[in-house]
Amino acid sequence: MGRHAGSASAGLAVLLLSVTPAGAATAVPPGAVLPDSRDSQAHCRTSVQGSQAVARCHNPYPRTDRVRLHIECARWWDIDTDSAPVAAEPAMTVRIEGRCWKEIRAVWVSHER
Repeated sequence: MGRHAGSASAGLAVLLLSVTPAGAATAVPPGAVLPDSRDSQAHCRTSVQGSQAVARCHNPYPRTDRVRLHIECARWWDIDTDSAPVAAEPAMTVRIEGRCWKEIRAVWVSHER
């Protein structure tokens, strides 16, 4: 009787140990850092050809991401441009274009919520 009672309680202890960690993994511990909003932004690629710049942004996430194309022109007299925000809806790809009169120094995309 002692032999069977010991193995039954050992089996129960193993069962409890294997269930407890799974339940604990689903809870968010206090003070935990949640994922950064950059993890849910549209993925954008930019290209420059001469004085033309293009950004293509694909949003694989369920929330809309508003993207803007920014262009810094190389010449001091050439006006830098910032596009109006474009809504990249979920599962959608958007294209934004812009230009300088002459060379382009830098191109980047910003994200708004």
